[in-house]
Amino acid sequence: MKAADAMTGLTQLHDAQKVVLDATPVLGLEKISILDALGRVLGEDIVAERDNPPWDNSAMDGFAVRWEDIKQEHAIQKPVTLSVIEDVPAGKMPSKAVGPGQAIRIMTGAPVPRGADTVLKVEDTEHTPDSVRVFKAEPRGANIRPQGEDVKKGDCIIAKGTRIRPGEAGMLAILAKSFVFVYQRPRVAILSTGDELADLDERFSEEKIINSNSYGIAAAVQEAGGIPLLLGIARDTPAALKEKISHGLNADILVLSGGVSMGDYDFTKAVFRDLGAEMNFWKLAIRPGQPLAFGKIQGKLAFGLPGNPVSSMVTFEQLVRPAMLKMSGHRSYGRPVVEAVFQEKFSKRTDRRHFLRGILTREEGVFKVRTTGDQGSGILTSMVKANCLIDVPVEVERLNPGDAVTVQLLSGDAWLAKSEHAHSGGHRLSCC
Repeated sequence: MKAADAMTGLTQLHDAQKVVLDATPVLGLEKISILDALGRVLGEDIVAERDNPPWDNSAMDGFAVRWEDIKQEHAIQKPVTLSVIEDVPAGKMPSKAVGPGQAIRIMTGAPVPRGADTVLKVEDTEHTPDSVRVFKAEPRGANIRPQGEDVKKGDCIIAKGTRIRPGEAGMLAILAKSFVFVYQRPRVAILSTGDELADLDERFSEEKIINSNSYGIAAAVQEAGGIPLLLGIARDTPAALKEKISHGLNADILVLSGGVSMGDYDFTKAVFRDLGAEMNFWKLAIRPGQPLAFGKIQGKLAFGLPGNPVSSMVTFEQLVRPAMLKMSGHRSYGRPVVEAVFQEKFSKRTDRRHFLRGILTREEGVFKVRTTGDQGSGILTSMVKANCLIDVPVEVERLNPGDAVTVQLLSGDAWLAKSEHAHSGGHRLSCC
């Protein structure tokens, strides 16, 4: 990693992300039911123990026949009549073979009987219980799903490291895997600091502000697949902070918000030092989120996030979330990124990378983005309105309408969002 800038003491975000990921271990495995596996990362290769389908089966309700009996030159002159010798519903194996001039009535999914090589659609026939008249020829092999069409025995069907989605869950069921090994979920201890904070169950006071950070961070932990452990609020004394931090060191990650600035009551640096922390950086060259600490305490990842609500959420996105994803076995650690057309004017100094809260829309196939409005680090409504973060590089001094920008998606709904001008009645789709 590059050292922090000697003049400012600021660490560039890409350097900080590398330090964090290099320090992050991958957790062990646990065996869970496939009903609990959605969103988890597979910790083993899933190999098929049999073919799927296990035998040739019918793709249609109809009649299993020999192609020689119904091929074009026969059917074009006059309808072919075949004898029906058996009915085979789904779930039953045929007991007879199809011979010349014969057919077997068959349902979708039922095994194709011996002797048959084609299935006729029932709507292309006229039939009685004992016979069927064929009015339309089919190609040889029509309407048959061959054995192993989906899965071949011995093939690796789902690779280790795959995130389990509904499709993978269904395939695990086809392969009769009721339990699978997945990577463990990181346990994240969350602590807010400050005498000015009141928790949700405390009596309201005009002198206090509500501790929103713990709950916003806990939700972010859950969204990233982790298990949040709320430690409450640490008051502004070294002893109180040390005690609370110690309670969190049985987790995989400690996330502290507030107390990492240079104020008289910001004791985090001293307490971290007393606990034997090995710190990598204390300031980050981004906005919002400059005061940010990262290191290890007794081998556990420790993040000191800023106290302002937006700053804590933005820095969580850029550093804590990638660490959690690596811990839980993911192979990609970032949010989806798209290019969009900026719709406003914006200027900044070329000393820090900015993350503007944005509203991404799509007009005629083109992504467009604007800010949520006031970008103050204490304006949590900017995160409520946002479906993306607009990533403005360090070296960029100003943006004008029409400039291309990189956008990190915070919500899958951003793909669907349309400008209010594209709707009848002037209504706007929800942005988050």
